[in-house]
Amino acid sequence: MDANTVQQVTHKTTKSVKKKSSYKQPWMLHFMVLPAVILVFIFSYLPMSGIIMAFQDYKAALGITGSPFVGLKHFRYMLENDYFLKITWNTLFFACAKIVLNLIIPFIFALFLNEVRNMGLKRSIQTLVYFPHFLSWVTLAGILIDLLAQTGLVNQFLTGVFGIKPIFFLGDGSWFRFTIIFSDVWKEFGFNTIFFLAALTGINPALYEAAEVDGASRIKQAMHITIPSLIPIAIVVATLALGNVLNANFDQVFNLYSPLIYQQGDIIDTFVYREGLLSGQFSFATAVGLFKSVISLVLILISYRLAYRYAGYRIF
Repeated sequence: MDANTVQQVTHKTTKSVKKKSSYKQPWMLHFMVLPAVILVFIFSYLPMSGIIMAFQDYKAALGITGSPFVGLKHFRYMLENDYFLKITWNTLFFACAKIVLNLIIPFIFALFLNEVRNMGLKRSIQTLVYFPHFLSWVTLAGILIDLLAQTGLVNQFLTGVFGIKPIFFLGDGSWFRFTIIFSDVWKEFGFNTIFFLAALTGINPALYEAAEVDGASRIKQAMHITIPSLIPIAIVVATLALGNVLNANFDQVFNLYSPLIYQQGDIIDTFVYREGLLSGQFSFATAVGLFKSVISLVLILISYRLAYRYAGYRIF
């Protein structure tokens, strides 16, 4: 057997070994992911069979198979219901305000934080603003209720320093909306800043060095280097947030709202909760939830398409 033949056999053997190992490795990784896939299937896909209740006059005693089919009755009632239109507007208002402010404020904060040269101070600020993100809304709601009560610390400060009458933050519709938006931005803006800080680390330092040589001030460097470099990630964050237009954060609203402000503070998710679990209107609540899910799916598909078109971002 000559040298060329030996080399070819060796090459084929090595190639077959690599091919076998390449087959084995994904299966091992798939096996590791299997428990998560099973949980998602059980808790996310199997419950989808309950969607059929949206087209039935569901009775618990009859079950899904025995309840009469009513077609689009609940969807027609939903679209003709004035209160449903009101809670849809509330949901859009809360969600859009949060999306816009949770984009603008982290963007500006990242720019200012990037100018801090003392690393110890910079890390301390980062830790302080990240911390609220890791607290649950159950915990934060209890704190906010105590702070914003008419006899709470905030009203005592406003009355004592400025002479302002106590404000009913959680009982007045207008103030409740402000409280919901402000508290959500306060909780999340530090965590959202991570995206922009990560983008800042990818900027070529040579650009700043060249700008300094040309005599550019820190403001001009920010205007002509930093901000343009952050625009692509800002586009990605904004477009991906479109999928949450109908998600106004159930945990937050549910833990802070009350019957006093249903007209101004009720959202689709809290409405579905009350109609489905408290009032027993399972079919109507399912129809509302299905309507929201379909619209959200369409918005997510659009947002991913926009993110790929304008920022080159894609998952698959």
